[in-house]
Amino acid sequence: MSPATSNSPGPAAEKGGPPVIVPAPSAGRLIGIDLARGLAVLGMYAAHVGPEPSVGGPLGFVLELARGRSSALFALLAGFSLVLITGRARPRTGRAGRQAVGRIVIRSAVLVVLGFALTALDTDVEVILAFYGLIFLVVLPLYRLRARTLAIIGAASALVMPQVLYVIRQSIDNGDRADTVIRWDPLARISDTDGLVELFFTGEYPVLTWMPFMIVGMAVARLDLGRARIRTRLALVGGGLAVLGYGLSWLALRLVPDAYATVAAATDGDSAASAWWSDTVGYPTDGAPAAWLLVAAPHSQTTFSILGNTGVALLVVAACVAVTARMPRVTRLATPVAAVGMISLTAYVLHILAIYVVGMEEETVPALVALLVFIATALLLATVWTRRFRRGPLEYLLHATTRVTRHIR
Repeated sequence: MSPATSNSPGPAAEKGGPPVIVPAPSAGRLIGIDLARGLAVLGMYAAHVGPEPSVGGPLGFVLELARGRSSALFALLAGFSLVLITGRARPRTGRAGRQAVGRIVIRSAVLVVLGFALTALDTDVEVILAFYGLIFLVVLPLYRLRARTLAIIGAASALVMPQVLYVIRQSIDNGDRADTVIRWDPLARISDTDGLVELFFTGEYPVLTWMPFMIVGMAVARLDLGRARIRTRLALVGGGLAVLGYGLSWLALRLVPDAYATVAAATDGDSAASAWWSDTVGYPTDGAPAAWLLVAAPHSQTTFSILGNTGVALLVVAACVAVTARMPRVTRLATPVAAVGMISLTAYVLHILAIYVVGMEEETVPALVALLVFIATALLLATVWTRRFRRGPLEYLLHATTRVTRHIR
């Protein structure tokens, strides 16, 4: 049996002690993760081709919720997937462990290449895949750690890394050292981007501030989500983090003198009233002032943003797992969304290609119509495909590239 389904004795039994039964993840639990991943993909559709949140009303609110938080959920679930590959109930060791590590390394390389290939299409979408692949490599050494240790590391990185990134970005803005690195970076020359400097520091999803999402996802994968008490705790933690991140940002922006005015001036905006939760505030046009560290807007790369977005992601995961565990009728209705989650890489790449072909401009087709067409097409194709195949087309290709790891001794 695989570690995902095994009830085999644990390490204590192997040493002659009493057998320790490792709880096996249920099918419903995995369907819940697929459902959450499907929501993340559809949320990115909304951010990329949907109307602007300025349309207002319930639609505008939902569209604004999707911005930044969908990609954070996507990254968190990537951490969950990493643990599934390397051993969820018990981290793989020995030859099996080396093969699992090899699969992650190969997947990471493929995602980096695919990410840069999609970036080369020059759409208006900030493609996440290259960042996603590199973060896999950065957090891979942590794959054997327990949930509590991973949670502590995730929290520490959320508290520290945004400040480190801010200092580095200030240094980059005030000097030419980054240009020197870029000139000597073969990845930058091959991809016609800023290469590693972009992936680690200057891009939309810099490794330093997006690895906390993946580490937290690894911690969640270690939990027995089949237990209602664990799901409840996860939801409470998620709600607490959301309140902490967005609430402290709201409070800090009001208590720190001139914080609102400084943020508004840096973004060339008339107001920074939404900076505590929304990206409608915009982003600094000529270097970020220190007051920027107080905002919690998605993609702001601040501690408050990471805490709030992680909280929302945990709430979504807890809700999806609870629904699939307790509400079979709702689960059946949500099957097309879960199907999108099962082929999330294919669904993500195809929507970038579709944007490249048809564009994202409002003049091409009304944004709401475009979004509904994107979503309906994804739901239909994913449902039909997953009724016959376990993986999506790109998932099959990605899996095939890792078969070489069978030769690792």
